[in-house]
Amino acid sequence: MSRRILLLEDSADIAALIEFHLTDLGYTVTKEPDGETGLHRLVCESFDLLILDWMLPGRDGLEICRELRAKGSRVPILMLTARSSEIDRVLGLEMGADDFLTKPFSIMELCARVKALIRRADMATPGLSASDCIQMDGLHIDIGRHEVLAQGVPVTLTAKEFDLLACLARHPGQVFTRAQLLEQVWGYGHDGYDHTVNSHINRLRNKIEPDPANPQLILTVWSVGYKFHDHVAHAA
Repeated sequence: MSRRILLLEDSADIAALIEFHLTDLGYTVTKEPDGETGLHRLVCESFDLLILDWMLPGRDGLEICRELRAKGSRVPILMLTARSSEIDRVLGLEMGADDFLTKPFSIMELCARVKALIRRADMATPGLSASDCIQMDGLHIDIGRHEVLAQGVPVTLTAKEFDLLACLARHPGQVFTRAQLLEQVWGYGHDGYDHTVNSHINRLRNKIEPDPANPQLILTVWSVGYKFHDHVAHAA
């Protein structure tokens, strides 16, 4: 079955060029020129990938990205932007974008990134079956349902927060560098994005740790990275 891609781009010329090449690769492309209409489609329909321009009429790409992740949407997002600074890229990643392309871009590179994002989504959370659960000290993680309970209380996590928690919890005691976590969770292996990992770790601690100032679940390994406490029970 053809993979469905939603393209939110207000430039008709750029949208037509992207549609032509992605359709040629066998993808089904739906185009929308404004953020409000695009967000409505995302709520009502299912897509395998979102290509999202940062600057859109109605709602900008960053706002759409933030809203989707807050609702728990896991659709891969490739953001197109004329902003090339590191701060802008970090901001986009923290809002939930999976990858970036800076305009003007190579159409061959865009196609390669689209393939990589869809392939990575197909391989998401390897090593865990949909029925796996992880339990420890009042924390319950249901991988298949994407649900987390802390002391019996449901915890609302963004898609990236859940993926980060699952990545750490499925390897209790293993130390991950920030670069490794970027690669595992975001698909990035670049230097300079440590703040993305740090901020997500801090938000996770605030949501799941009884005392976030003295974490007992997600531990810092100084000068290296992070690990999950090794007293973990797995349940089918």
